Amino acid sequence: MMTSFPARAGAPLPRRIPQRSAQLLGGLVLYGLGIALISRGQIGAAPWDVLSQGLAQQTSLSFGTITILTSVVVLLAWIPIRQRPGAGTVLNALLVGPSADLGLALIPADLPLWLRLLCFASGVVLLASATGIYIGARFGPGPRDGLMTGLHRVTGRPIWIVRTAIEAAVVTAGWLLGGNVGPGTLLFVLTIGPLCQITIPLFASRRGARPAPDGVPAPKATQRG
Repeated sequence: MMTSFPARAGAPLPRRIPQRSAQLLGGLVLYGLGIALISRGQIGAAPWDVLSQGLAQQTSLSFGTITILTSVVVLLAWIPIRQRPGAGTVLNALLVGPSADLGLALIPADLPLWLRLLCFASGVVLLASATGIYIGARFGPGPRDGLMTGLHRVTGRPIWIVRTAIEAAVVTAGWLLGGNVGPGTLLFVLTIGPLCQITIPLFASRRGARPAPDGVPAPKATQRG
């Protein structure tokens, strides 16, 4: 079921479907490229990848299978917080992986240290920006980002606190299970939340543009009542 949102006065939402669709697809492709850049940095896996690695080591399942099953479990966690999936939720699972594979094919491995550090930093910024872009398209967040925005909505805590808490819990569980943790993992945990705090409102709630995504309040200038 696609999440429905009220149209802004003077700009009926259905007329903006092509623009929103392009934003969704672009954001998901950029998200996958961000994952590839972080991977080529080779200074530590992102928290959800650490968890998948740890679970794969404890089972006979592949990394990809674990990633899919993790998404299913995360979606089940949406139920108590009443977070609704949309088309973007499904497309997240279909496009992010191939986009990451494309990035890995284009970006060579075993780069010099300074280039690996640049890849990692660029990847984190790109991933946070892509999060804001595709969530702002209003087709529903991906499983993990939907957990973030849903918990933000029900707890009232800032996005950066919610995101950082989720990433810290995930990486701790993954590390205990045997996942690969490095200095880049810690940097990711500490920076991704604050960056998403900036990028989600930036791409989703400018005055006179699209409404804010689920769980992200609109700026005061655009709120009514």
